[in-house]
Amino acid sequence: MEILYFQFGLYLLLMLGIGYVSMKRTNNNEDFLIGGRTLGPVTTAISAGASDMSSWLLLGLPGAVFAKGLIGGFWISLGLAAGAYINWLVVAARLRAMTERMNAVTLPKFISKRFDDNSGLLKIVSAVVILIFFTLYVASGLKGGTLLFAHSFGASEETALIITTFVVVSYTFLGGYLAVCWTDLIQGLLMLAALVFCCTMAFTAVSGSGVDITAIRPEAFSFSTSWITGASLCAWGFGYFGQPHILSRFIGIDSVESVPKARRVGTSWMLICLVLASLIGLVGIGYNAIHPMEGIAGPNGNSERIFLALTTALFHPVFSGFILAAVLAAVMSTADSQLLVLTSALTEDLPFFEHTKDQTRAWISRFGVLGFALLAFLIASNDSGSILAMVGYAWGGFGAAFGPLIILSLLWRGMTRYGALAGMVTGAVTIVIVKNFVTIEGEYFYELLPGFLLATISIVSVSLVTEKPCDATLAEFDKAQALCRTQSNEDEFLPSSLDLAE
Repeated sequence: MEILYFQFGLYLLLMLGIGYVSMKRTNNNEDFLIGGRTLGPVTTAISAGASDMSSWLLLGLPGAVFAKGLIGGFWISLGLAAGAYINWLVVAARLRAMTERMNAVTLPKFISKRFDDNSGLLKIVSAVVILIFFTLYVASGLKGGTLLFAHSFGASEETALIITTFVVVSYTFLGGYLAVCWTDLIQGLLMLAALVFCCTMAFTAVSGSGVDITAIRPEAFSFSTSWITGASLCAWGFGYFGQPHILSRFIGIDSVESVPKARRVGTSWMLICLVLASLIGLVGIGYNAIHPMEGIAGPNGNSERIFLALTTALFHPVFSGFILAAVLAAVMSTADSQLLVLTSALTEDLPFFEHTKDQTRAWISRFGVLGFALLAFLIASNDSGSILAMVGYAWGGFGAAFGPLIILSLLWRGMTRYGALAGMVTGAVTIVIVKNFVTIEGEYFYELLPGFLLATISIVSVSLVTEKPCDATLAEFDKAQALCRTQSNEDEFLPSSLDLAE
């Protein structure tokens, strides 16, 4: 146990050191929020992947496969992989170019400037959506850390939640975007290494035992499902287009030319991690049959502990500490990014601090990290739902409210301010209504599926009958499209714009 304390302490000191060094390079609020657009493709790609996957990759996905077989992970992984790739392909370079030309460092500010919204309504509505759904998202990450510390140290859930919150807040408060991205790079590589070692050791332990996974769980290797459930699971991929913590990586990458390399690195990292996490869930079924692990299966068991239990059972404490640190990495790599987006909405997008000096806003952003972390802490301490369920709600909210808006705003010149507002409101409201009031007997029906579709219809319908942005804004749109074509491989991008009727 002393070794485990030492390893976690060493890991925390490393994260704090990165935060301190990053603070020295942070001179204003733009540096704090997007790092001055200085990070290269590898750091950006793995940082985006690590902040995306969260504790879901090491806890939620293996747990779903362990409990339900491949059907619990295959279709959702397929949708996520496709969505992430298309997001890099269609959105990344365009958003990088357009936000620079419009001098926007946050998603709400970009939306406001893209549609000539001098009233500030779009910026405020989008900031409110971020504040609501991201607070829930951070809470899900804190729950993941709670599982880790409670499992590893035998701590109470209350104590584990306090430790997790402190760890995440500490370096994000210090270094902002640079600290988040550099720590996410380390955390993403650590997550990948942990998956490789755990999967290899678990497979070796099970392969010579003669255990038959299909005899234990007949549906383990089944992919068959109804079209509603399959479509709903794949619809998780739609969420990528609207996740502010991922889109902020596109805004902060050093140049448009770096996007194709970042896409290849990020997609490769993601595919490998998804496959390995699913395999751990499968192998865990066999290992648990040979060596039953306490607290994993049964009426009071928690299948989301399978990765933690395998790590503890298979590895010497010297190595298991570093692998368990990967779960902490998964928690931190998402929660830190989300806290940063939350505080950016506070200082850049709500009207309270628009006339405050820039360095002062940077400190307000730091203390905003503390405030939102406390709020997420209170939600996590009073919520009994699973990590996957909490992530699904927040993921769906962003995917429906921002996904169609972002795609169409980057591809369609004719999209309007009122179309954007209609899409945001329709998407967010649909998520809340379907989540709480619509169920289909015997099916998994993800609220993002109807939310994304209805938001898209709303944007197109309203934009066709309302006033278009001014000529100056459309000229910036055209210049950004041209920049993407000249600075990136043109054959790697979809047509520069959509030819919808205007």
